[in-house]
Amino acid sequence: MHNLWILYFAGLAAVSIAAGLRALVGLRNIPRLANATPPPESALPMISVIFAARDEAEKLPAALASLLGLTYPRYEVIAVNDRSSDATAHILNQFARTSKLLRVVDIRELPAGWLGKTRALNAGAQASSGKWLVFTDADVHFDPDVLSRALGLAEERGWDHLTLLPGVDMRGVWETAAISYFMLIFLFGNPVWSVNDPRSPSYVGVGAFQLVRRTAYEAVGGHRRLALEVIDDMKLGKIIKVAGFRSGVAVGTDEVRLRWHTGLGNVIRGVTKNLFAAMHFNIFFALAAALGQILLCVVPWFGVIFATGWARLFAALALAALLTIHGVSLRAVRKSPLYVITQPFGAAFFSWMILRSAIVTLWRGGVNWRGTFYSLAELKRGAV
Repeated sequence: MHNLWILYFAGLAAVSIAAGLRALVGLRNIPRLANATPPPESALPMISVIFAARDEAEKLPAALASLLGLTYPRYEVIAVNDRSSDATAHILNQFARTSKLLRVVDIRELPAGWLGKTRALNAGAQASSGKWLVFTDADVHFDPDVLSRALGLAEERGWDHLTLLPGVDMRGVWETAAISYFMLIFLFGNPVWSVNDPRSPSYVGVGAFQLVRRTAYEAVGGHRRLALEVIDDMKLGKIIKVAGFRSGVAVGTDEVRLRWHTGLGNVIRGVTKNLFAAMHFNIFFALAAALGQILLCVVPWFGVIFATGWARLFAALALAALLTIHGVSLRAVRKSPLYVITQPFGAAFFSWMILRSAIVTLWRGGVNWRGTFYSLAELKRGAV
């Protein structure tokens, strides 16, 4: 048995170190938005910033104020009120009365064959006039010069699509443990540094900020193509990359910020619709992914504590590689690297999130989102 543990931890150490080195090198090659040079003002095209809001009254005012305070000289904000039942419509109309930059689109009914969010973003794109479109969420805060820098970077690199990795406001030990671990796995599962290589099939899309050239967006079918896609942000990146357009990713942790979910309970509930969809609604993928978190990020801790000899050494090497990448991702969002000690708890939380997403989706036979139920059969048919 001891020899089996040696083999297991040796293999895990080799994989973790190789993946960790690849991630460290790759992350260093991702451009930072802060270093981008804005184009001359005379060359700035019209940009449309589009977001969908449903019952966002609590977070909307501060986020909307940041969107209407950008220094970019030629832009508009298209806010789509997606059947809200709270004060969202009142807030949007109130801001629209005081700012010519804001246009409000109201959606009162959801036609068959659409998710609420994708329908709203599609309506926003149709109502927009920009040569470039920025898709964001109703709770995201922008720095004043984010549009000019993002456009400058996209045009410099010849990109048709640019996603920014945003800053995430995490508070409290358990919320930080869950979200920071999610970030770690996102980096390991999605080699975001490869997206910038047009020869790589890698793609990414983050809902907080996606800048898309209108001609590319329309050529791939826009959000109509994603009508029933639960993880529409990632899949927008996919359909653009697959169609042969240039896609890129940059670090914008200081320029684009959001509070994703408040508290551990909301983090767990908030990803219920997403994680099983990310597993292609395949229970075997979900079970393997949930088990993988434990084998990857929990078992090595026990190896360091309880194993002996070579098994302990290899367990320590595997753990060191994982903690290094975790620490780097924490520093990127201005959190103490000491939170790496929460990694096994984050792995346990994430494993449960995957299983919970699968169980709830299968038990219900589909997904409840934005007040509408979508059957598993139609979601599978609509997956991109």
